[in-house]
Amino acid sequence: MAERGEAVVRVRGLRNSFGTQIVHDGLDLDVRRGEILGVVGGSGTGKSVLMRSIIGLQPPDEGEITVFGENALCVDEAEATAMRKRWGVLFQGGALFSTLTVAENIQVPLREFYPHLDQGLLDEIAAYKVIMTGLAAEAGPKYPSELSGGMRKRAGLARALALDPQLLFLDEPTAGLDPIGAAGFDALIKSLHKTLGLTVFLITHDLDTLYAICDRVAVLADRQVIAAGTIPELLALDHPWIQEYFNGPRGRAATAAVKRNKAQQEAKAD
Repeated sequence: MAERGEAVVRVRGLRNSFGTQIVHDGLDLDVRRGEILGVVGGSGTGKSVLMRSIIGLQPPDEGEITVFGENALCVDEAEATAMRKRWGVLFQGGALFSTLTVAENIQVPLREFYPHLDQGLLDEIAAYKVIMTGLAAEAGPKYPSELSGGMRKRAGLARALALDPQLLFLDEPTAGLDPIGAAGFDALIKSLHKTLGLTVFLITHDLDTLYAICDRVAVLADRQVIAAGTIPELLALDHPWIQEYFNGPRGRAATAAVKRNKAQQEAKAD
């Protein structure tokens, strides 16, 4: 088993293109065991494409992708299935099946990978995941259309956690949520990360999320990961996009919020 700090995901020389449009060219990235890695970049930099390449939904033109020490691009069906059991994915908007209840959505990956589980156990697992993600027990029998946006995100997260994964992929998990809802979701991710020992790959535009829960941030620009590090390390770089993103009005507001929260915590401790 990899020690904390070793790369659970290792990407080298990745190239992705759609026709004549080159999205990634020579992209390198490590996702370290036990960290929450935030992935940021402007529109069109291929953040979701990168995630889809890692989980096998977007075969790259070139490059190497290693997950859990295995070459993710050269595995047979049995090895690929074993690998997919060890990660969970929350797509943008939750991506729930509209014709299934929340509980039935959570049971989808369980039925796929463990088809012999009886219905009673499936129901117990789904009920546990509902509570784990902060939803009321009554949410289980409801359909996605009966839930608020924040509740659908949590239901999608419950499905992503159905198999007790070691690695969690989150694509814009707080997009569309109000500030209170987004902060609550961030707190949930941070709590689950600590409790379950997760490694998290988190795509976001939300600076509050980056400051609140991410250990490191990877910046996509110019078809590559141009930098990866803590926010102070990134702020020391002179790349124009990094400076505009982190030192713009929203970045200054997020920094101020972090300082206020820290001061409040110190005051409570005294």
